[in-house]
Amino acid sequence: MNTENDRIPGAVTEASTSVTRKYLIFISDGLKLAIDAEHVVEIISQFSITFLPKTPDYIKGVFNMRGSIIPVMDLSLRMGKAQSTAATLLLVIKYRGTQIGLLVDSVDQMAELDDSRLLPPISPASQPFVSAMCAIPDGSGTMLVLDCERLLSRE
Repeated sequence: MNTENDRIPGAVTEASTSVTRKYLIFISDGLKLAIDAEHVVEIISQFSITFLPKTPDYIKGVFNMRGSIIPVMDLSLRMGKAQSTAATLLLVIKYRGTQIGLLVDSVDQMAELDDSRLLPPISPASQPFVSAMCAIPDGSGTMLVLDCERLLSRE
């Protein structure tokens, strides 16, 4: 049995390769969803949406954020659910240079998670906008981590 004292001097040992990231957990249509905190730009409670004709039903329009015109997405509709009636916040995210506002019901918490705790979605084909899932550290349930690339794609 090897112990610390039995190691060969200069030998390379396996280092932990896990990465810890911060996630913003929020509620949309009863689901606890999360997004990597590095993508979060701002959370806005007072906003006015200007309707845009001939856009997909999940694009509710645009809003003016200090001179920048930001499209607004109804996250519930994008995920195939009914339009959210409880969405009162706009979560502005930025991914690969694109900013978009997500209509969400509420913000739950910021959590720091080790990537090794993230599990693949149970049914990836039926959850195209979810990249992972895991138990929330405070024991308050399970969160689904959004896949920003797929969420913002035009598919």
